[in-house]
Amino acid sequence: MAAKVDKEKCVACEACVGVCPVGTIKIVDGAAKVGDECIECGACVGECPSEAISL
Repeated sequence: MAAKVDKEKCVACEACVGVCPVGTIKIVDGAAKVGDECIECGACVGECPSEAISL
């Protein structure tokens, strides 16, 4: 199961995009979107300044 993004908390800062080792996170409609290629490494969770991402 891929990481989950709380769209209410996400500020589309792109911090998660740069840290994702498989490049599966994109900003879509003003919020991060995690693709099916997510390996659940948790890198994005620790990088998100608004705590919008969880595993």
